[in-house]
Amino acid sequence: MKVVQLNESAPRDACLARLCAEVYGQAAGLTPLVRFAATRRVLFAQEAARLLAAVDGAGRPQALALLVLDAAGQGMTLTLSCALDGDEEPDDREAPRRALITELATKAPLRVEAEDADAEAFYRDCGISRWFAGRDGQRIGLGARHPAATLAEAGAPIAVDDAEVLRRFKHDTKGFEEEKERFVQGLASFPECLT
Repeated sequence: MKVVQLNESAPRDACLARLCAEVYGQAAGLTPLVRFAATRRVLFAQEAARLLAAVDGAGRPQALALLVLDAAGQGMTLTLSCALDGDEEPDDREAPRRALITELATKAPLRVEAEDADAEAFYRDCGISRWFAGRDGQRIGLGARHPAATLAEAGAPIAVDDAEVLRRFKHDTKGFEEEKERFVQGLASFPECLT
């Protein structure tokens, strides 16, 4: 398995659509589309986000991860990640995701956010060993290459206002339809987009 950064718009859009669909699911309403549009229109346009895939020998994605820069441009926060359906045993379904995050933890200035003890344990297994207490019980982990020594130095990722994206959708029906079409086309072309 190797890690590739997706830079070309068609494969990147397809993988981003699949990542949003996997993470948020079908019951999430417009959330997958909003995250897709916000990432594509704002974060990719400003070069503030990177989409990476762990691919097998045939170039088929096994796991996806979205990294977003912090405002200072020193670190990258893992904001979305997922393992994709593969040939793994059910007990090891997260193996490609774990391998991808482990690779990122050793090579990138990685920051992760764990909502609970299980998530923290998963990231610890990926090599994230420096941990800080965040707000509302959240735990913030930093990879070995992250330059911050304290939580205050580990800036939060650049954020996009989801409510603003929804407002734009309501006032720009053509833009909404275009983003929806891109999202659906991306899902339809996945995983052939990388081969």
